[in-house]
Amino acid sequence: MYALLLIIIYIAFISLGLPDSLLGSAWPVMYGQLNVPMSYAGIITMIIAGGTIVSSLMTDRLTRKLGTGFIMLISVMMTAAALFGFSVSHSFILLCLWAVPYGLGAGAVDAALNNYVALHYAARHMSWLHSFWGVGAAVSPYIMGYCLVGGRGWNSGYRSVAIVQFILTGILFLSLPLWKRKRINDSDSQAAAALSLRKVMKKRGVNFILLTFFGYCALESTAGLWASSYLVEFRGIGSETAATFASLFFLGITFGRFLCGFISEKIGDKLLTRYGIVIIICGVVFISLPGAGDATALAGLVITGLGCSPVYPSVIHSTPSNFGKENAKAIIGIQMASAYTGSTFIPPLFGLIADHVHIGLFPLFLIFFAMLMLLMSEKLNKIIAKKPGG
Repeated sequence: MYALLLIIIYIAFISLGLPDSLLGSAWPVMYGQLNVPMSYAGIITMIIAGGTIVSSLMTDRLTRKLGTGFIMLISVMMTAAALFGFSVSHSFILLCLWAVPYGLGAGAVDAALNNYVALHYAARHMSWLHSFWGVGAAVSPYIMGYCLVGGRGWNSGYRSVAIVQFILTGILFLSLPLWKRKRINDSDSQAAAALSLRKVMKKRGVNFILLTFFGYCALESTAGLWASSYLVEFRGIGSETAATFASLFFLGITFGRFLCGFISEKIGDKLLTRYGIVIIICGVVFISLPGAGDATALAGLVITGLGCSPVYPSVIHSTPSNFGKENAKAIIGIQMASAYTGSTFIPPLFGLIADHVHIGLFPLFLIFFAMLMLLMSEKLNKIIAKKPGG
């Protein structure tokens, strides 16, 4: 049962990644057909992010009442329905309406699955599972591209991914008995009551882990969105070359997480987080070196992606040991909300800086959040070390 349930969770992580890169790959075609400005993509992503923040904060109470398996089933079904809704929409307003269940479903399954894996599986699985999220995020643009090149349009691309999500929903429905059996044996999750946000925030070190998570997602999303523009506008690198290496940033994250799965249990979550942040800083320094050739800046981007790879899964996996299994559900849900806040609001903030100040500040912007991550994670480590048995 252990192995079968783990396979189901891997499938669920692919499902989690599938919708995440669809809008970006389809929007260059969508906004013209919808007769809206190109910038309106930000409105849809903000609505989706708002839904993920709300559902992340509610996940603790919902999973205690309904169980992880049922929450996952409902969440994937919601995202499948929302994707199908996108596929039949021909107006911007309808897309905004369907973005609500899109975000609510994504946030709930993300928080619930991360908590479940952190409690029940080894650190290597956390790294590999997040690598499988990258597989889902990488596959969906190819599906969308195939539909666009074939002349079937972006609606067909969304419909194809929706069908895949509905198939995954059926698999998750068939797996419910496995989750129920595991839930009965899970005395820790049943014994503790759900914690309020106020009680969680009073626990020592929680504010530090939230700021670490906020900083990481702010850095990752800013790098992913603006790296190509920085390389082209400031470093004078060709747009095709810059776009290729910007995509390698994400491939570096995915490949790095795959590698981390083999060493995570030997090194440990704390050191993986620390080493990852240090590698990020080194990568950003390479990007910013004045007078250096194109190869240095491009290599720096790949190094930054590799540095990012262990941070997210290691921080999540360390939560039960840092704060107790009984508090993990609530804290991980709030961590997800903090993560989505960083990835939602910080990239547009740098866009304003690039417009009104200078895009050359890109490396300094990334360094700021890398240093924030390093400072906050080390403060947390000191607090954990002072605890009895720490």
